[in-house]
Amino acid sequence: MSTTNSNATTNEDVTNASTTASSTTSTTNATPPSTTTSTTTTTTTTTTTKKSESQVNLPKDKHSVSKRLQQELLSLMMSGEKGVSAFPDGDNLFKWIGTIQGPLGTVYEGLEYRLILEFPNGYPIVAPRVRFETACFHPNVDEHGNICLDILREKWSATYDVLSILLSIQSLLADPNIASALNHQAADLWKKKSFSGISP
Repeated sequence: MSTTNSNATTNEDVTNASTTASSTTSTTNATPPSTTTSTTTTTTTTTTTKKSESQVNLPKDKHSVSKRLQQELLSLMMSGEKGVSAFPDGDNLFKWIGTIQGPLGTVYEGLEYRLILEFPNGYPIVAPRVRFETACFHPNVDEHGNICLDILREKWSATYDVLSILLSIQSLLADPNIASALNHQAADLWKKKSFSGISP
């Protein structure tokens, strides 16, 4: 009789132990989804934070460009350089109107040219777009006023400023790069030494 009760008790203990182990396993298996959800939430929050920081930085970048252009305007005005000038177009600090006097001793002497300078948000890392508004018959200037000048393209550097750009264009008038001509008619006349600087 005693043996029977002992076996019954043992079986009951085994059953209870199995039930407890099963419950523990179920609880353990249910845990990862909660962890995954938490990780996903954290990732989403981080991504949102990064987007917000990026959006906040954009105005700061534009502000730094404005500050740079204001400094360049002041430097240009105080340079005392004759023959070149430039000022913002009204209240638009990202668009300037420049003027260049034709170099002395060239066919452009006595002429004045008006240019448009447009500055991107990436300035001075990115070069400004510069073109002649006044018609200019020159080997490196096309009919739309676009200019072929290396410092405005592949040789651009953030160390250049408005003054250096204007002086470089003025120098280009006197010494064109025939190998990179945009106006081939003007280039041909220049080669023949019959260039007058005036479109035929």
